[in-house]
Formats: sequence, C-alpha cells, structure tokens
Amino acid sequence: MFPRCQRAIIVRKVLIMPILVATDREVVVFDVERGTSLPARGISDRPACLAADSLVHGRVWCGTHQGGVFRSDDAGRSWRSVGLAGRLIMAIAASPVEPDVVWVGTEPSEVWRSADAGTTWQQTSRLETLSSSSTWSFPPRPDTHHVRWIACHPLEPERLWVAIEAGALVSTIDGGRTWRDRVAAGPWDTHELAVHRNAPDTLRVSAGDGYFESDDAGATWRSPSTGLEVGYLRSVAIDPGQPDVVVVSASSGPYSAYMAGRSDGRLYRRHTHERSSTGLRAPRAEAEGRWERVRDGWPEAPSTIAPLLCAGAKAGELWAADERGVHRSDDAGKSWRRAIGYSTSPQHLRGLALLQ
Repeated sequence: MFPRCQRAIIVRKVLIMPILVATDREVVVFDVERGTSLPARGISDRPACLAADSLVHGRVWCGTHQGGVFRSDDAGRSWRSVGLAGRLIMAIAASPVEPDVVWVGTEPSEVWRSADAGTTWQQTSRLETLSSSSTWSFPPRPDTHHVRWIACHPLEPERLWVAIEAGALVSTIDGGRTWRDRVAAGPWDTHELAVHRNAPDTLRVSAGDGYFESDDAGATWRSPSTGLEVGYLRSVAIDPGQPDVVVVSASSGPYSAYMAGRSDGRLYRRHTHERSSTGLRAPRAEAEGRWERVRDGWPEAPSTIAPLLCAGAKAGELWAADERGVHRSDDAGKSWRRAIGYSTSPQHLRGLALLQ
C-alpha cells in the first residue's frame, strides 16, 4: 500500500503497434518503439499491396504478383497463403464492419470477396459489364487494366468504392452484386480514396488527374486545387481527429513519383474551415480552404518518392513512408520526423499498413 500522504501516479505507456511497409521485394515489419525492423517470413512472392485489419488484433493482409493472398495473425511476423494463387493481386481491403471479410482487386480488373478470412473466395459480378469498361487502360501496359484501390464504407458492410487504373471510380451498395459506373466530373485515374468514420459520405481522392472530393458519397465531385503546384497525386490520408484535415502526396508526373533517385515527391496539407469566426457556416469559397506545402520534415527541393500515407490511431497522428524510412506526424500533418529507417533503402514502395 502507498503511504496515506503519498499520491500514487501510475503511467500507462501507449504502445505503437508494428508498422508494415511493402517494398518491391519484401514486406518489412518495423517496431518503432524498439527501433528495429525485420523482413516478414512466409510470403513466397513479391508483394503488391497491404492492408491492416482493424477488427482483428494483429491481423494484416498482403496481395502478391503471382502468389495470391497472404494473411498474418501475428502482426506481420509470419504469413500463410490463403488463396487466389496465380492471380495478380493489386488491391486489398479488410472490412471495417464485418470480421473476417476481406476484399481483393486484381489485374485484369476483378473484385473478389472472402467472408471467412481467406478460406474461400467468391468473385463479385463482373466489372466489364459497365459501359465505360471499353475505355479502361493502364498506360504502361495499355492492353490491360487493374483495380488500384478498394475503399470500404466505415459503417455499411456492402458499400464500397473501387478504383480502376486507369479509367473509372466505380461503386456498389450491395456487395458487388451490382455496380455503379463512373460519374461525370469524377476522377478518372484514382490511386487512393480515404473516408473518415465520422464523415462517411465525404470522399477524398488522390488521382493521376488531380485531387477530388465528394460530400455525397461520390454522386458529385469537385477538385479544389488552390495551392497545389503539381497535379499528379499518389496517396491521401485524413486526420483521425478532424475529418476536414487532409494530407496528400504528389509529384510533377508519373515518372517522378515512384522510383527512388529520380523522383520529386512532396506533401500538401489542407484544412477546410467549416465555420467562420462568427460561428456560422462559412461561404463555399472560404470553406474549401487552400493547400499548403508541407516543408517541415521533407527535403527542399523535392528529391524523394511521393510517400505512401496512412492515418494513425489518435487525433493528429499520421504516418508516411518513402525510401528514407517511416515518418510520423503528431500535429495533423504540419510537421514530420523520421521514426525509423531501413537497413537497405528500397527503390519502390507498394504498401503501408499501421496495425491495430
């Protein structure tokens, strides 16, 4: 027991779960607390995408070029194959609503769903039935196209958005039984789509054709670009505590976004001011806000890849990864510091995941 006159102060340390980065060769597991990293065991092919599972502690998913889908239940340290071998897996997303449900996108463009943590898989209705599919084409390999990103609605289990690279952002409200084709003025070359649990109908998109956002779940779109010096956007993340704060990574074009040593990637931050100083809702022009270049923690002039981004576990916490290592912001993206580096710097990055 503590003496009567002594106050007992118990400090509980908040542990940071491992952060995983998929390079063009392997998945690296970073323990930021200990300052260590190690390659994942059990993935038999080159990784193409990563996704953390917010409903199962320590679970993370990886899609590969030919080996299919792999799953880890020990925070990325070991993996096992869970199906779709032989398919090129380009996008993967774990449901934030239904445990054991995972969605996968392939090249050529197909969407697959597993409801039992990868034991069995079912393909959704075919995407090529959409009228815009005849125009889909991935420029480096124009005879094909693929699913670049899958975003799940944070509250409705059968609602999701699927980005086709390149040509369309399509959506479904019934788990892929039917699809809604791209809409006028929407993004054509979506790379990532972020949505916040507290604003589930507000979509933020980083695309090869710029930045897009929607307040009505994708029915209509706008592209505020004041302050953006370049128009090729790679990644997007929303501050966990403020749905109106968004950070994007960008470059001057596709050939200067992805490869270490020849890239000019940079970060931009935007805060939409929903209310004026009087407390009333601000006019649209004021509410849209201005993009500000993030310089604290990023090289000047830009000389790194356009980083991958993801939201953290608490308000103000954001993470980024480039060839220098993994970076952290605790002030909603205004400033950054490198949290940990690689043992060997990679040329390309394929995925970033913060485990829950």
